[in-house]
Amino acid sequence: MSAQIPEARSTDELREKWMKPEVISGSDILLRSLLLEGVECVFGYPGGAVLYIYDAMYGFEDFKHVLTRHEQGAIHAADGYARASGKVGVCIATSGPGATNLVTGIATAFMDSVPLVVITGNVISSLIGSDAFQEADITGITMPITKHSYLVRDVEELPRIIHEAFHIANTGRKGPVLIDIPKDISAAKTLFVPQTGPVAMRGYNPRVVPNKLQVDKLIQAISEAERPMILAGGGVVYSGAHEALYEFVTRSEIPITTTLLGLGGFPSGHELWTGMPGMHGTYTSNLAIQNADLLINIGARFDDRVTGKLDEFAPLAKIVHIDIDPAEIGKNVPTDIPIVGDVKTVLEMVNQDVKRADKADVWRQQIQTWKADKPYSYRDSDEVLKPQWVIEMLDETTKGGAIVTTDVGQHQMWAAQYYKFNKPRSWVTSGGLGTMGFGFPSAIGAQMAHPDRLVISINGDGGMQMCSQELAICAINNIPVKIVVINNQVLGMVRQWQELIYDNRFSHIDLAGSPDFVKLAEAYGVKGLRARNKEEAREAWQEAMNTLGPVLVEFVVSKDENVYPMVTQGSAIDQMLMGDE
Repeated sequence: MSAQIPEARSTDELREKWMKPEVISGSDILLRSLLLEGVECVFGYPGGAVLYIYDAMYGFEDFKHVLTRHEQGAIHAADGYARASGKVGVCIATSGPGATNLVTGIATAFMDSVPLVVITGNVISSLIGSDAFQEADITGITMPITKHSYLVRDVEELPRIIHEAFHIANTGRKGPVLIDIPKDISAAKTLFVPQTGPVAMRGYNPRVVPNKLQVDKLIQAISEAERPMILAGGGVVYSGAHEALYEFVTRSEIPITTTLLGLGGFPSGHELWTGMPGMHGTYTSNLAIQNADLLINIGARFDDRVTGKLDEFAPLAKIVHIDIDPAEIGKNVPTDIPIVGDVKTVLEMVNQDVKRADKADVWRQQIQTWKADKPYSYRDSDEVLKPQWVIEMLDETTKGGAIVTTDVGQHQMWAAQYYKFNKPRSWVTSGGLGTMGFGFPSAIGAQMAHPDRLVISINGDGGMQMCSQELAICAINNIPVKIVVINNQVLGMVRQWQELIYDNRFSHIDLAGSPDFVKLAEAYGVKGLRARNKEEAREAWQEAMNTLGPVLVEFVVSKDENVYPMVTQGSAIDQMLMGDE
């Protein structure tokens, strides 16, 4: 049995049903407007300031709501839904602590350009600013981490606000939009007129089509380059540009590296793909960037985990930066050819004229040599279960076909290194903010978006405990996520840094007092399994795969394993610790 979203009526059917103007409450307006925006499900947690909204849900069969066990679980689930589906994720929480519990999730989505509409309740309008019970200035608190926010002052404005919020969240550089609804607004009644059609907003007009002269400069630069390199980021995935990127690479035959959030935007099995760059990237990707004479950044932010020491990043390269957000171009790395526009649109224009980079034959041979000389590697063991081996087993048994979500830490990097992603929106992880507790609830959202696909949530023993209460909704709703816990009994990435950088001064990283994860899963009504060696691992994973509902599998792994390669902070990305020193 799969996670079920009821067969929803089409927006056209609903629009026809509600075409006749009708006086209804702000809460009814909200629910109807969400359905008219194509929302399939909302993740949330009720409280006093949103009780009118939850009362409107009672008996409303067309509206699907998933009750999480914490507001942070709700927003991470909405985030996972958005990343896996390409649609806008929606969550709802009450005022005060309910709203502030969403802040980490809003920041997570903002850093990674994920489209969310976040709905919060607030105290009645006349009490705003009085420090009323459960009041918080959530629009002020979240101003730096939202694309836009609304405090609804008039119920008549609610249909327009909701329509605008979805437009803002899912256009330009995507991101979260917050709608704060005072309790009296959700109770007030007015004539409901559905909002449809294009949105025109003064001052908001993201540039989609690039300057043709800049595109021509890129094509000219490719024809002249002897060592060109492509750096592709999450913008490729978010704009749906994976097919255009594939055509660009195969036409130009330029080697390509994909960032952490770009994984899946280009097939990992392609001979021109060099792996992930940066702090835990491949030897090949990092050396290629450092030796390139042309670096084409497509939808990536030049994040510090990719660039390493900025003044030594890509020192020989002419820099091209394609991004829909002009604020990102030149922010971190000086840019020679800036191209502002939607990545898919830009690449489709480039593909009309781009030709093979004929001067790069020697370079392509060098790339293949580096790949053969220094692939990802680890010292396997038949006595101790290695986490890298576990990820390889997951990849082999699923043939790279699952949607994989992760928490943050060593297991995240091993999953990025050893699971082979060949399709976009198959990889869900917190990149910019690095949010522990994200991995498991985001998998619930991804599974709701794709009820018939295999979803694997890979977690560390630290992050799993931050949102483990969401096991309840997997059990209750039979959401068949396969939950992997890589248990090394320590905060692994912190331990690794303390070993390598802080001279083995291990401070407050021991997680040996963690719960028995198998019993924890069973307490919530989820099957729990454990493996301590390869044979047990294969058997437990096979049982999990054969189980129709949710399963948690704990893999007890080596405590001392490190993620390599590693570039320490303050170093150039070609100054890698390879693990064999």
